[in-house]
Amino acid sequence: MDLTQKIISLCKRRGIVFPSSEIYEGFGGVYDFGPLGFELKKNIKNVWLEAILNQENIFPLDSAILMNPLVWKASGHLSAGFSDTLVECKSCHKRFKGEEIKNNECPGCGGKITPPRKFNLMMKTFVGPVESEATTTYLRGETCQGIYINFLNILNSMRLKIPFGVVQIGKAFRNEINPKNFIFRTREFEQMELEWFCHPKEADRWFEYFKKQRLDWYFNLGKKKENLRNKEIPEGKMAHYAKRQTDIEYHFPFGWEEIEGIHHRGDWDLSNHSKHSGEDLHYFDDETGERYFPFIIETSVGVERALFVLLCESFEEIKGGRTKTTESKKEEEVLLKLPKALAPIKVAVFPLVRNKPELVKKAKEVYQLLKPCFTCQYDELGSIGRRYRRGDEIGIPYALTIDFETLSKDDVTVRDRDTMSQERVKTNEIVKYLKNQLGS
Repeated sequence: MDLTQKIISLCKRRGIVFPSSEIYEGFGGVYDFGPLGFELKKNIKNVWLEAILNQENIFPLDSAILMNPLVWKASGHLSAGFSDTLVECKSCHKRFKGEEIKNNECPGCGGKITPPRKFNLMMKTFVGPVESEATTTYLRGETCQGIYINFLNILNSMRLKIPFGVVQIGKAFRNEINPKNFIFRTREFEQMELEWFCHPKEADRWFEYFKKQRLDWYFNLGKKKENLRNKEIPEGKMAHYAKRQTDIEYHFPFGWEEIEGIHHRGDWDLSNHSKHSGEDLHYFDDETGERYFPFIIETSVGVERALFVLLCESFEEIKGGRTKTTESKKEEEVLLKLPKALAPIKVAVFPLVRNKPELVKKAKEVYQLLKPCFTCQYDELGSIGRRYRRGDEIGIPYALTIDFETLSKDDVTVRDRDTMSQERVKTNEIVKYLKNQLGS
């Protein structure tokens, strides 16, 4: 079983990611995020937002998923520029992107392939009770268009001057021909995007600035440098709107793939929306008298791809086990060595045994003490070794065990996930201790 399959198994078993509509045989290219997956995604988004919003002149937005369809005409999403080449196997009738085909043969059964045709990636829907061309609209293919059409609203309401940025996290939808590699390529996903509006003469400098900053963000989260790289996209292969494009790529088990794009979009977006809407989206500098369309530098990362990277980087398998219990010696143990800031559960609380009411009572008191401050888990099922293993498998940084010594000394045993070292900490000091350890 390769790493991707091991991660898929872990995600299903431990409540991180589930196949969508599984009881109805699933729904291709769509996933549900379980209790731990929800927390992981939330933590990723919070850490990203904190890093972005800590800078000056950057403001948040939450725009609508449904927009006037003219938005997508102006942005180029209804043209050939936002489409894939679709081919179909004449034998098994599976569909593929044209780039996935070699020697004009089906990768699955070897059958002959139909001639390629263009396939638009926008997901179509209808507004109102009548389905007609007049009521057609689209689920947004990217979140950034909501920022561009609100450029004037944000500029004027916040009384801003160039340069400034707008960030948004939200759902986007693409009718992918061949979603694959688990949560890497899906039809419904979340984007975290920054759109930086700047003077045209400053755009190249800002592009280099964000190119370095975004790569450093991954390194600061503990990602291995050998698994990350910046890839400059050559002319002819860039997105239709881009003057320059750099992809941050990660070395997944299935190869190097893009996880984030940094785009120099020029004035493509504001000039096109100005032309199609009739609204003047020029910026006027009242100090210099200059009037221009701001250039845009964009950073765009998929939350699910960031989560997949996190799982790949954190997953470790220890043969023969770490806890050295009878059970662990018979099989491999899984350790999810998540950065503490991103761990979905920060602290686990265990009574040493469940058949001693005084230990259970004290453990629940400690759990209630910690719960307002941290995401916590209470677990009393199985041996203490098995509970440690379950905590390691979902990346809990610290486990607190309430034993008989706790009852006489009012302290607890704190176990570190990574080192398995243990120390005793007074109950009335445990919140402060954990805050220091977790950096919160």
